[in-house]
Amino acid sequence: MPTWSWIVIAAVVVIVLALVAWAFLQRRRSAALQERFGPEYERTVGESDNRRAAESNLLDRTRRRDRLDIKPIPESERARYWEEWRVVQAQFVDEPYGAVGVAEHLLQRVMAARGYPVEDFDDQAELVSVDHPRVVENYRAAHSVYDRSQTRGASTEDLRQALVNYRALFDELLARGGQDDDPGAGRARGERYDNGVGSADRSRNDGGAQ
Repeated sequence: MPTWSWIVIAAVVVIVLALVAWAFLQRRRSAALQERFGPEYERTVGESDNRRAAESNLLDRTRRRDRLDIKPIPESERARYWEEWRVVQAQFVDEPYGAVGVAEHLLQRVMAARGYPVEDFDDQAELVSVDHPRVVENYRAAHSVYDRSQTRGASTEDLRQALVNYRALFDELLARGGQDDDPGAGRARGERYDNGVGSADRSRNDGGAQ
């Protein structure tokens, strides 16, 4: 066999091996992102026409998050924030619109205290998703209700659910050490809140746009 034939064969083998290695690395990257971001991975990929572009977006979030100085809340401040949350819960019974507004601003203050930027909501949610991927969608949903509440365009049930969703992220942000050991803990606490404080207010008349 001529020498040039061996050169061609060797080149083909190198290319095939390179493609196999590239495919393996892509699969491993996808698996790592799926494990880290959970439902946020599925959401991001589902909203994109290109999986690689969606995964690049998630990697970019991780790099941006790594440049932040995220710190836990000191114990003394945690107690103060929890007391403020209890006031919000109590306020909801008589002033659901006002309570959701206070909850929105309380979350903003807690996130700023942790070290997250608060100037742009979408950017903030993306960065929060790196540390709290299983409850960030709760936060997006709550913020959407807050926006509608500014024109009285949310029902009492919408407002109640928004408070439940705020609570899920609030719990994780105030967890000792800054993050929950159990990624599902925030969701579970939100469910307990949903079955407790908020349930009594379902008997109120639907307060839609007023």
